Amino acid sequence: MYTKISVPIRAMRRLADDAGAATAEYVVATMAAVGFAGLLIVILRSDEVRGMLTDLVRRALSIG
Repeated sequence: MYTKISVPIRAMRRLADDAGAATAEYVVATMAAVGFAGLLIVILRSDEVRGMLTDLVRRALSIG
């Protein structure tokens, strides 16, 4: 049914197929973004950072 040559060629075609590669890249990028957002939330919840940001906004909105 199959010749000896056709089996390795079919196997190579399966290995060369990258049908799910783009989806995997999107998953990795999404997980990195979620991790970064979580880190920002943790940092921005601290009182010290909140005070610095509040002071920065007050100075930016103050006149002269």
